Amino acid sequence: MPWKPKPRRPGPPALPWKPILRQLWLPALVFVVLLVATAGSTSFYFPPLTEVLAVLWQELAHGDLVEDLLFSLRNIVLGLALATAVGVGAGLVIGEVRTLRLATGPLLDFARATPTVGFVPVIILTLGIGSGPKVFLIFLGSVWPILLNTISGVRSIGPAVHETARGYRIPWPLRFRRVILPGALPQILAGVRVALSIAVVLMVVSEIYGSPIGLGNFILQSGSSFHVAETWAGTILIGIVGYALSVLLLLVEHRLLGWYHQRAPRERAPRTPPATSIEKSNGAVV
Repeated sequence: MPWKPKPRRPGPPALPWKPILRQLWLPALVFVVLLVATAGSTSFYFPPLTEVLAVLWQELAHGDLVEDLLFSLRNIVLGLALATAVGVGAGLVIGEVRTLRLATGPLLDFARATPTVGFVPVIILTLGIGSGPKVFLIFLGSVWPILLNTISGVRSIGPAVHETARGYRIPWPLRFRRVILPGALPQILAGVRVALSIAVVLMVVSEIYGSPIGLGNFILQSGSSFHVAETWAGTILIGIVGYALSVLLLLVEHRLLGWYHQRAPRERAPRTPPATSIEKSNGAVV
């Protein structure tokens, strides 16, 4: 018999570097515009961008900005990880159990409508100014979009899928891991993306009020002492941190949802060509 090569299993999807690079043209354009616009600036509040970048490099190389950066990164990673664990776990259970979903609905609506920033003074008074209260504040603000998106993702799974799982008598732990969690994963990760932006804001707010360290404290101290270039340098660094975390999350999402992104184009309905003449559908002119 002639030799036939074994079919290769499809490998993991390629990382979405091209979409990421395509998104960089606008930040690059803004960078060039600011570089040119502020080149000869003599304003006290808007120093040249080259001066701001030089201060940023000097603070990272010889100052305490690295320590502030690591402190902020640790807080946001811990807070977001805790929010993801609690939000996904609770969302899977609430989304699957109808009685629990109806009972917790008003509480969830009230909690997500309450601004988390309003809890900052209470948290500082009760828990202090250490790292723990900041992680708790980030968790408190980030858990709601993850929780609500998880519930919505579980409810979006069709009843036929649940009937099939019950028909095969798949036990609950395996059903959660193999059926419910993969089906809700696209909306879960969408909730994590929203939670990430909230976490960055709360990271800065928690460090501005009652913190001896962190990027928020760096901005506060430099602004209070009228070191405007340092203030802009800290602001730019926070933007870089937020963008880097969003890109990292995009790579994780592409890795986990490669099957989803590969299937979506095939399931997308073909576009209907524009009508070139009067067509009749069910007796009506369209």
